[in-house]
Amino acid sequence: MRTPRLFIVPASFPVFDAILEEDWVSLSRLLGGVGIADQWMHFPEAMAWMRDYLLEHPGEIAWWTYFVVHQSDFRLIGTCGFKGVPGPDGTVEIGYEIADQYQGRGLATEVARALVDHAFRHEAVVAVEAHTLAQENASVAVLRKLGFAFVEELLDVEDGAIWKWRLDRPAGMRAA
Repeated sequence: MRTPRLFIVPASFPVFDAILEEDWVSLSRLLGGVGIADQWMHFPEAMAWMRDYLLEHPGEIAWWTYFVVHQSDFRLIGTCGFKGVPGPDGTVEIGYEIADQYQGRGLATEVARALVDHAFRHEAVVAVEAHTLAQENASVAVLRKLGFAFVEELLDVEDGAIWKWRLDRPAGMRAA
C-alpha cells in the first residue's frame, strides 16, 4: 500500500526474524535500506506471537502485520495491520502505531485510512472495527476523523476498560 506520505509494507517471515533477533541491519536491508526511527514499535512482544501464529496459518499473512515507512525520510516509523482475517460477520479489526517523534502529523490517520480502504476492497468485509483505551486520546481522534462510531465500552483482561469503534462499509460501495 502507498499513501501520499507513506509506504505500508507487508510483513514477511525474514522481517519477523530480523525483528525478533534485534538484527536492525538486516531489518533495514529487508525493507529496502530504510533508517529506523526510535520507538517505531511499542508492542515488541506481539511480534513473536504473530510470527508463530502465521507460521501455522501462512495463508493469513495479508491480514496481519505491515510496516510503516515514511517516504521522504525513508525511515521505518511504525507498524499497522489487521488483527486477523475477516470474521464470519464480515468484520475485521485494525491497529496502528507510529513512532513518538512522528506523532501529531496526521500519519496515523493516513495509515488507518489506508487500512480501511484496503479492507473494503474485499467483498467479505462489511465493517472495520478498532479498540482504544477508554479515554479521549489521539487514537480516538483518528477514528472519529475517519467516521468510526463508538459502539461500547468493554473490559479487557490486560488493558482494563477499552472502547470499541466501528465503521460500516458505506452504502453503495462495492469491493474492488
